[in-house]
Amino acid sequence: MKKLQILIFSVLFSIVFLVWLLPKSDDTHEEFSETVKISLRDVGNTLLLTNRDSTSLILPVKEIEQSKYRLAFQNHLEFNPDELVNAIKNSFETTNLPNNYRVEVQQCETMDVSYSYEMNVDLESTLIPCLERKLPLDCYFITVRFIDASSVKQNQDWIYISLLVILLFLALWTFKSNQKLKNKNSEMDTPKSEGYHLGSFKFYPEQNILVKSATEINLSKKECEILEIFVANKNQVVKRDELTKKVWEDNGVIVGRSLDTYISKLRKKLKEDASIKLTNVHGIGYKLEID
Repeated sequence: MKKLQILIFSVLFSIVFLVWLLPKSDDTHEEFSETVKISLRDVGNTLLLTNRDSTSLILPVKEIEQSKYRLAFQNHLEFNPDELVNAIKNSFETTNLPNNYRVEVQQCETMDVSYSYEMNVDLESTLIPCLERKLPLDCYFITVRFIDASSVKQNQDWIYISLLVILLFLALWTFKSNQKLKNKNSEMDTPKSEGYHLGSFKFYPEQNILVKSATEINLSKKECEILEIFVANKNQVVKRDELTKKVWEDNGVIVGRSLDTYISKLRKKLKEDASIKLTNVHGIGYKLEID
C-alpha cells in the first residue's frame, strides 16, 4: 500500500508540473502582447526624440507572428545602434518583459536587414555587433522576437505527449493491479488442486476423495460438496438452510432428512481422526471442529 501511495503521488506531481509548463492561456497572452506594444511605442518615442522629432507619428505596433512584433514610423529617421539597444533594454526592464529576444532593423522597401542583435540572460550568448555604425536616414521597421515564448510554443506538443504517456502508464498499472487482485481473490475462492489439510486427512474436492495414510476414501458428490462448505468455515457454525440451499438448490426438492443422512456418512468417514468432530448445534446447524 505504501508503494502504491508513493507511485500515485509521483504521477500526480508529474502531471501538475507538466501542466505548469504548458503555454500561457489566451487571456495571459493578450495581456503580454499589450504590454509589449506599449513598451515598443515607448522605444519608438525615445528614437524619435533622439532625432529631435516630437511631431511625427509612431504607427500601430503589430504582432506579425507568434511572439514577434513590428514597430514602424510615419517618417524616416536615423539613429546609432547603441541608442536602439539602450532604449529597448531600459523599456523592457521597466515593464518586466523577458530578457531573451532578437531585434532586427529592416528597410521598409527591400526588407533587407540593416542591423540586428540578440539579447540573452546568459551574457555569453548575447550578440550586439557594430554599435558605433550609425544607420542613415531612411524608412525602417524594427522587429522584436521573444525567444523564450517561441521555445515554449515549440515544446507544447512534447508536453502533451508526456502527459498522455503518464496517464496511459497509470491506467495500465491500475488495470494490471486490479487483475492481480482479482486473480488472487479467485485463487482464494477456488479449491486448490493439491487439496486441503484436514487433520490427518488430505481432502481433494475436485476428485471427491479423502486420503489418510495413503488410503483413499471415496466421497459421493453431495458428501464432497457438504464437506467443502465445512472446510471453508472451519470451527464455525454453518446453518442448515445455508447447507441445503448451496447443495440442493439446483437439484429439486430435498427428500426427508437427506442432509442429516449425509452428515452421518461424513462422521463415519472422519471418525478415524479424533481431532476432527462434526457436531450438531441444536436448532441451528452443524460445526466442523478441528483441534
